[in-house]
Amino acid sequence: MADQKRTRQPNGASSIYFGKDGKWHGRVTVGVRDDGKPDRRHVERKTKAEVTKAVRELEKARDSGRVRKTGKAWSLGAWLEHWVENIAKKYVSENSYDGYEVDVRVHLVPGLGAHRLDRLEPEHLETFYAKMQASGSSAGTTHHVHRTVRVALGEAVRRGHITTNVAEIARAPRLEEEDIEPYSIEEVQSLLLEASKLRNSARWVVALALGLRQGEALGLKWEDVYLDAGYVRTRKNRLRPKYEHGCADPCGRKAGYCPERRQVRREFKSTKSRAGRRTIGLPEPVVKLLRKHHEEQARERQEAGELWEGKGYVFASPTGEPLIPNTDYHRWKQLLADAGVRDGRLHDARHTAGTVLLLLGVPDVVVDAIMGWEPGGAARMRARYMHVTGPMLKKVADQVGEALWGPPDPN
Repeated sequence: MADQKRTRQPNGASSIYFGKDGKWHGRVTVGVRDDGKPDRRHVERKTKAEVTKAVRELEKARDSGRVRKTGKAWSLGAWLEHWVENIAKKYVSENSYDGYEVDVRVHLVPGLGAHRLDRLEPEHLETFYAKMQASGSSAGTTHHVHRTVRVALGEAVRRGHITTNVAEIARAPRLEEEDIEPYSIEEVQSLLLEASKLRNSARWVVALALGLRQGEALGLKWEDVYLDAGYVRTRKNRLRPKYEHGCADPCGRKAGYCPERRQVRREFKSTKSRAGRRTIGLPEPVVKLLRKHHEEQARERQEAGELWEGKGYVFASPTGEPLIPNTDYHRWKQLLADAGVRDGRLHDARHTAGTVLLLLGVPDVVVDAIMGWEPGGAARMRARYMHVTGPMLKKVADQVGEALWGPPDPN
């Protein structure tokens, strides 16, 4: 039994020894525990060859960063709730946090929360996605849930709670890109005519002519508008408001409808991407409309007197407060109905501006800059427009051909 004698190894080195219980034991230092002491993992086998193999495998896992952190194993539900409230909330934008929180609370915890974090399999996720869609969730919603759990599990891997992000292995739901359906010139003219009757009419001109996103348009301030030079700079995004109760006694209403509600979210955030921070030239008709809008706002400021909130927003309430995105959306829907134009998303106004730029033959790099498309995704975005612009360009070419050489010979 000379080979079974236990000899002292250097500090931190793995050890293999024969125990009084008649089994072979191995101990491997894989890191440091939360209390600062070495994290020593134990394995036991019947033979020395078996325990040596187990020790070497544990050493390889340690060296490749695949050893799970010590401590009580997380359930998936507990980890997701911890991640969204204590990790993600500190480092992502308010809008991103809202999306994560809904995915975790409404979908992931009820559907998958009982699984142990370190025993979650790709098949569990794929089965869950299929159940979501069978229950009526759209592919877009299911895909968003997949992205959320992928980010959360990625953080668990980074912190050593698990060794593999199974969401990167699981097949995400197939997400079909929606067709671009820009408004025609006639529809745009009908919308602009109807919008001219409204307060803040320039808001819709900016959407249809410049292609600003909703958050960019509602976050636009006069300090970023240069009418004499003929351009605007997009640097801020309006955030959806969030409220909490301000009443001493429960009023029985949702926080947003509480008479004493308090705003708990900042009004805007700085545009985070370089592509989003951009300078856009203003057509002369738009410059004239914005000048008129500025004059109308100045009159409203005088009428409001001390009630005016001087926050500098281009599109504001009668007292200078920023517009609420949800209210802005419903006004767009009402504008479509009043103008007799087919129903569509507010984002379709942006698609219209992008299509017009491509039809005019504006160079790709300029289109990307005006629309605020990221360099990595710009080509893909332009490709989404080609099924619209291709036929339109052919129609224009045929019209030019008829004007120059007459109608084509029917024979």
